[in-house]
Amino acid sequence: MRTTFDAVVIGMGQAGPALAARLAGHGLRVAIVEKSEFGGTCVNNGCTPTKTMVASAYVAQLARRAREYGVVSAGSVSVDMASVKARKDCIVQSSREGLEKWMQGLYNVTIYRGQARFSGVQQIRVAGEEISAEKFFLDVGGRPLVPRMPGLDSVSYLTNVTMMDLVAIPEHLIVIGGSYVGLEFAQMFRRFGSRVTVVEMGRHLVGNEDPDVSECIERFLAAEGIALRLGAKCISMRKEIDGLSVGLDCEEGAPREHGSHVLLAVGRVPNTDDLGLEMAGIETDERGYLVVDTGLQTSNPHVWALGDCNGKGAFTHTAYNDYEIVADNLFEKAGRKYTDRIPIYALFTDPPLGRVGMNEPQIQRAGIDALVGKVPMSRVARAREKGETNGLLKIYVERASTRILGASLLGTGADESVQSLVDPIYAETPCRQFRRHVRIHPTVSELLPTVLEELNPLT
Repeated sequence: MRTTFDAVVIGMGQAGPALAARLAGHGLRVAIVEKSEFGGTCVNNGCTPTKTMVASAYVAQLARRAREYGVVSAGSVSVDMASVKARKDCIVQSSREGLEKWMQGLYNVTIYRGQARFSGVQQIRVAGEEISAEKFFLDVGGRPLVPRMPGLDSVSYLTNVTMMDLVAIPEHLIVIGGSYVGLEFAQMFRRFGSRVTVVEMGRHLVGNEDPDVSECIERFLAAEGIALRLGAKCISMRKEIDGLSVGLDCEEGAPREHGSHVLLAVGRVPNTDDLGLEMAGIETDERGYLVVDTGLQTSNPHVWALGDCNGKGAFTHTAYNDYEIVADNLFEKAGRKYTDRIPIYALFTDPPLGRVGMNEPQIQRAGIDALVGKVPMSRVARAREKGETNGLLKIYVERASTRILGASLLGTGADESVQSLVDPIYAETPCRQFRRHVRIHPTVSELLPTVLEELNPLT
């Protein structure tokens, strides 16, 4: 028996639910397919739970610094990991259930639970049923990469998913990978009370960022007692009587790092390997990401790919923007393209890094003649008042047009203040005009015009 719909949305991450609602709102009969939990990575094991736990870690660290603010605490600070997890689980459950309730209440929508696999160009099988449709939308997300590594099969390891199931604080956590996910967990668990070591193959943490930004992050993490093993080669694992050890070849430090737990934070892979894509003529690239055109349509003209599985953005906000692009193109013939969006993201360490547009390495690779303004966070009144002066503010400007190319803001509130640069970059606003606009005092954003007062060539 085959059931026919106008559209099928596979995966209830950040793009899927909004798209399903909009399709149904236009009178289409819609099937939703979800094999696991509603909400995808962001709600279940990404943004929502990690930022909830980051908040707990921030409170613990602030309590330890209470005397700096003239506040006398009653005693030493300790963290109840089970309570941290319970708080996180409660917030995740509320978000997930709210999303599922929304989908269940939509008119013209049928929900299927199970793994969907294509059985033809315009049909899938799920939960023993055959479903056909004119249009299919894939929002299937990704999962942590578990790389081939000598000895890995001999030890118990954690990923960003299983890391958040811990109810006890690791004695010594070794984080493999010094990039965005790894650093958030490293600082978080150091503040919870773990001894933490970060192992990174590159010469710097977050190697895609400006060298001075990476070095600043290294300094404030090291100041919190996080050990950094940079330039690590030939990484291997070994089970030990009292835990495990990581073998590494570094310019400095011992050849083995002993720990109680190890977290793999070395990237992600798309959930595209079990969809039966070959039956539908859907192409993937060498990493498994779905190949799409600028409107996010795959090689099968009946199928679109949104979110992490298309490789065009690894963030909740880019996934949601994928929905907006696809829906506007379908119903408004808008001609929107994912290539029109300007990159923006944050690293949620404390202090956070806010990034928008191009940074120094990208500008240099593009061969753009550019200038940069740079101010340390110690010059920002709000940062001094809060006692949080780590970091720097950097804004890049094209020399000829003086349009703002991008920014790297590292410091308190940078994940919010960076967004005040989005519209000027889209509008190609000359920096002189940007500087004329009045901002609230005392805030981090008010210093952005000041950053542009003295511009120097990129070196």
